[in-house]
Parts: sequence; structure tokens; C-alpha cells
Amino acid sequence: VQLQASGGGLVQAGGSLRLSCAASGRTFGRHTMGWFRRAPGKEREFVAAITWSGGATDYADTVKGRFTISRDNAKNTVYLQMDSLKPEDTAVYYCAADNQYYSGINSNPNAYPYWGQGTLVTVSS
Repeated sequence: VQLQASGGGLVQAGGSLRLSCAASGRTFGRHTMGWFRRAPGKEREFVAAITWSGGATDYADTVKGRFTISRDNAKNTVYLQMDSLKPEDTAVYYCAADNQYYSGINSNPNAYPYWGQGTLVTVSS
């Protein structure tokens, strides 16, 4: 699975962005997909995940209620809608695909062997 993230940019606090992650390959619809981020000087952290069918999602507490993960298996794409953005959301955002078919939610980045290149989100105060 090859992944290409896009949609990052500069936005004011309180604004919104939608990230997209386009996947190549024929197995996208079998993978749990996740979004992670790395802020300057910090460790990579889990943001959100969605199961292969879209039937289950999970979010980090820091983004719950503000971010929404979704997917369109017909388009081989996963999305991250980010609303009410805060300066502390500034980071490089990465999409990732997990290592098993038809698995459940996983927030552990070690379970995701396939990663996109990252897209930078900058939120100004």
C-alpha cells in the first residue's frame, strides 16, 4: 500500500482543514487506517483511526469532538476533517495503513507498516 497525504496548510485558530490520504493498491479497503502527527520537538502521537469498513473509529482525547475521520473505499481515500483548530494542533500529519486485513482499531503506530509522506498543518493564534 502506497499512501499520499495532502490538504495541509496555514489556518487561523478556530478554522478548519480537511486532510486527504490517497492510497494505491488493491487492498486499501481491507486495512484499518490511522492518522498520526508529530509536532516540533515532540514525539509522534496517535490522532484517529478507522476500521476497514468504517464501522468503528477512535480518537485521541486531545482531538475528540473536533476531528472526524472517514473513508471512501471506492476512492481508496481516507479523510481527516479538522474543525476548531488550535495552535497546539500544529504538526506534520501522517496517514498510515495497518499490517493486517480486516482488523480492529489500533492506536499503536508500530502496528502500521505503511506510511504516507506527511502534510504540514500550521495553526496561527
